[in-house]
Amino acid sequence: MFNQNIKSPVNIPVSKIHPFEGNPYKVLDNDEMNTLICSIQEQGILTPIIIRPIENTDEYEVISGHRRLHATVKAGLETVPAFIYAINRDEAAIMLVDSNLHREHILPSEKAFAYNLKLEAMKHQGITCGQVGHKSRDEISDTDSGRQIQRYIRLTYLIPELLDLVDEEKIALTPAVELSYLTDEEQYALLGVIEVEDRTPSLSQAVRFKKLSQTGKLSDEDIETIMQEDKANQKPMFKVSMEKLQKVAPKIKDKDFENFVLKACEHYYRYLLRQRDWDSR
Repeated sequence: MFNQNIKSPVNIPVSKIHPFEGNPYKVLDNDEMNTLICSIQEQGILTPIIIRPIENTDEYEVISGHRRLHATVKAGLETVPAFIYAINRDEAAIMLVDSNLHREHILPSEKAFAYNLKLEAMKHQGITCGQVGHKSRDEISDTDSGRQIQRYIRLTYLIPELLDLVDEEKIALTPAVELSYLTDEEQYALLGVIEVEDRTPSLSQAVRFKKLSQTGKLSDEDIETIMQEDKANQKPMFKVSMEKLQKVAPKIKDKDFENFVLKACEHYYRYLLRQRDWDSR
């Protein structure tokens, strides 16, 4: 992945190593981290981290290996084996992003900030020119198209709380992109309604929010009213298997079953009303 000549790793004090500023990939204290900590305590660091010297200092920042560095500190070790690359920050940013994009599980927020970080680094290097076009974005990833990369980068305009809902798969990517065009104030107003109503906006609702916001006509009342509308997938549905229906109405064709059931329910409802009237006499 890295095309420079790699020397032997050296042990560097963890106190002299810092996370890459703006690292888009989250380092979480979860079960996977606990497993990594236990592995390091038992076997040490099997794969050295990759770092670069910070200009005009005797310290370093991580290019690849943020989780390993965090686990090393948690394991109580004072040094970590590392390969040192004497490269500038833009080169390091591109290397950092590329070294993690192959991971199996990447959160939408991680992709969003990773693509944005790499795009900015490429612009600084003169790889892109003027406004970012599809061709420039296509050079960022081998897996996502330029259009898809643009959509991910839009997520960086979401407030953290809404972006968390995207990571938690409570808001899908497409409506999240539409919501990213709302102002921070509008997004926080929406967040409040989401918490109260315990529901998230559909794509059509998100599109309406965006259009109203762009015309300066999106009020808190509009957000509440639109969010209180039933979404198609939130309307209660009642299902009966075709097998059960065919047992009570074997001569009814499949396409006519809905009308048959509705008429049967109507007939039974009228029967209940007559029965109630009779009992009240």
